[in-house]
Amino acid sequence: MNSSLSIFRKVAVAEGISYLLLLFVAMPIKYLLHYKEAVKYTGWLHGILFIAYIACLILAWQEQKWKFGKAVLIFLASLLPFMPFVVDRKLKDERPK
Repeated sequence: MNSSLSIFRKVAVAEGISYLLLLFVAMPIKYLLHYKEAVKYTGWLHGILFIAYIACLILAWQEQKWKFGKAVLIFLASLLPFMPFVVDRKLKDERPK
């Protein structure tokens, strides 16, 4: 059975990838090729994964008994490109409780 931490890590990576796709693939396609649907669909995917990120963060926070500040920093990491991958790497060594 997967712990909420391992599920969170998987969702964090997926959310990070969707964010990078949105910023570095879909946005250029929208503005260079005038194809706005690229952002529309990639944005939907990213939005769903962002909501899943927050839900899984809350579950992992409760299960792992993280301090509030740590949970806030992990949340803020989701707002910056490439940071979900840093979070994943840091949490890799954490053992599920």
